[in-house]
Amino acid sequence: MRIATHNVNSIRTRVGRVADWLQRSNTDVLAMQEIKCKPEQFPVQAFEDAGYTVTMHGLNQWNGVAFASRIPAEDIEIGFSGMPGFGKDDAQEARALGATFDGVRLWSLYVPNGRTLDDPHYDYKLEWLDRLASNAAEWLEHEPDLPLALMGDFNIAPLDSDVWNIDDFAGATHVSAPERRAFAAFEQIGFEDVVRQRVPEGYTYWDYQQLRFPRNEGMRIDFILGSEAFAERVTSAVIDRNERKGEGPSDHVPVVVDID
Repeated sequence: MRIATHNVNSIRTRVGRVADWLQRSNTDVLAMQEIKCKPEQFPVQAFEDAGYTVTMHGLNQWNGVAFASRIPAEDIEIGFSGMPGFGKDDAQEARALGATFDGVRLWSLYVPNGRTLDDPHYDYKLEWLDRLASNAAEWLEHEPDLPLALMGDFNIAPLDSDVWNIDDFAGATHVSAPERRAFAAFEQIGFEDVVRQRVPEGYTYWDYQQLRFPRNEGMRIDFILGSEAFAERVTSAVIDRNERKGEGPSDHVPVVVDID
């Protein structure tokens, strides 16, 4: 089974690229983030024409998560227990979607950005990650042999080498100690970055501004974190950097694994 995650940065803008990539890459299940649309706005037909079924969760023009799959999605779950909201009304956002594909449990996750270290969104980000980790620990406890992967845009660069120049990030989000501790918590409860050991170097995101991509000034913030039962089945991995090229790309690229 070929599994991938991709922050598509508006599926309506990039439907042609994404559907074409799915077929070219022979991907079975794609987790998408930042689809930026409601269910009735999602361009489902293009995916169905390509042989994929769409499972999605979107509330408005922000955020949003989805799966496109050639395998039926089962046990679909929107959000996780205790997932915090944001804003004056503590409103829920479309940031987490779980489904099982042929016995493999996957989550498409769009972790809050955090904005700045003194912004309420930063506290929201840390709380959101803490609740996700608590749920993930319970999932592993109840089904330790379940192949389970947390996939998506984590908005964290866990290593200094995951950004083009760590000195440029002084006092910024994505590299702060609390964020990195929140990311490390997943390893502590039994998850493994199943891509890094096979692709030790490389970025997954390049900002559109300041010629970041031509200069290769990127960040590694998109991950596939697998349980032991998932990790032991992974046979290969790739960060598809070429998808940042050409006309109208997302600022993120697909991260792909094959599992036996």
